[in-house]
Amino acid sequence: QVQLVESGGGLVQAGGSLRLSCAASGRSFSRSAMGWFRQAPGKERELVAGIHWNSGRTHYADSVKGRFTISRDNAKNTVYLQMNSLKSEDTAVYYCGADRHGLGLSPKEYDYWGQGTQVTVSS
Repeated sequence: QVQLVESGGGLVQAGGSLRLSCAASGRSFSRSAMGWFRQAPGKERELVAGIHWNSGRTHYADSVKGRFTISRDNAKNTVYLQMNSLKSEDTAVYYCGADRHGLGLSPKEYDYWGQGTQVTVSS
């Protein structure tokens, strides 16, 4: 069984930075992918960044390109989301997800989820 543990969410002023972490335990993520999703009130959950575990191939939503960076630490089985130049529209609950089969772009493709962490950007 895979467990995902998130940390790093909180409050930040517009223009500031925040780093989210997601540590996986209980099962190897070889040949799988991990992604960061977010969901704002009244909106669908959307992928903001994903990374394939083996190849390092990444995907970013257009709205965060140039501002967010996803990275991995294989030894720690941890993925990070570095968020810079934060905007009020980045405010959402952020979720860490794991896809056993590849870098899926839809939340329905993901098999495991973290608990979610609130990111609030004040203007």
